[in-house]
Amino acid sequence: PDVITMDIEMPEMDGLTALRQIMRDCPTQVLMLSSLTAEGSIVSLQALRIGAADVLAKDVSQVSLSITNIQHDLLTRVRALGQARNRHAKKAGPITALPEPSLRFRPGQFDLVCIGSSTGGPPVLETILAAVPKSMTTPIVIAQHMPELFTRSMAQRLAELTGRPVHHGASGMPVERRAIYVSPGGKHTHIRKIGLARWELLVSDQPREAIYRPSVDVLLSTGSQVTNGRALGIVLTGIGDDGLIGARELHQHGGTIIAQDEESCVVYGMPKSVTQAGLPAASLNPTQIGALIATLAEPMPAAKAG
Repeated sequence: PDVITMDIEMPEMDGLTALRQIMRDCPTQVLMLSSLTAEGSIVSLQALRIGAADVLAKDVSQVSLSITNIQHDLLTRVRALGQARNRHAKKAGPITALPEPSLRFRPGQFDLVCIGSSTGGPPVLETILAAVPKSMTTPIVIAQHMPELFTRSMAQRLAELTGRPVHHGASGMPVERRAIYVSPGGKHTHIRKIGLARWELLVSDQPREAIYRPSVDVLLSTGSQVTNGRALGIVLTGIGDDGLIGARELHQHGGTIIAQDEESCVVYGMPKSVTQAGLPAASLNPTQIGALIATLAEPMPAAKAG
């Protein structure tokens, strides 16, 4: 099949066990359906690491309401994953590794790193952030399209993985050096200036017309404004074109955009939109993006002899 939708909780064989067998025997685009609970969010992130393309949350306390509400979202994701699967099938054959990017950054080049991602994003974020040394002081703010319970679990996972301070964003939270901030699902995260080179997060429902929550456009736009363009924007795998407006504004302010390359995307939607607009300085795979961000880190002082 082009796409499989599968519940995590099933009789006899649970979804994670089935997913492992599918990925081992016949890798396929799998959309997992998960209960909208704290436990469901943790298992969902595990499913994405095993190989699921995406997770769709369902509120088990309001089953009839959920069925009505998720219909459009479910069909949109299935179609996008099916198209992505067919696109990759047409390109079947050995995939050659991209050459190491010639682009390099210098320590202190940016005051802020803003990352936007959607379908297929969590494992990519783990790959990228695991490569960033603790000596890098530039703060990172992430907007990942997921429900609030899921983004909270993702923040906990990233903290364990990176050994860096990782916060689930909240209004009034100061943006501090060396820290990573995960935007809470269901709301938008703005970067707001509160002093000379000092910022804080503002989490709100505005703009209400934005389709995706959190909005990558909002994050990139406000990050561009408070840093006067001294921001790095990274647009990763995902459906749609969220991030295009914000990336264009950041680019106009003199900031730098990096897009995930087509071959490594689960769905080449968001990165494609900014790439077609001619905004990225480079299109790279997750390993290359992690290595590039690592060049922002201050070099470790040499150990003294004796």
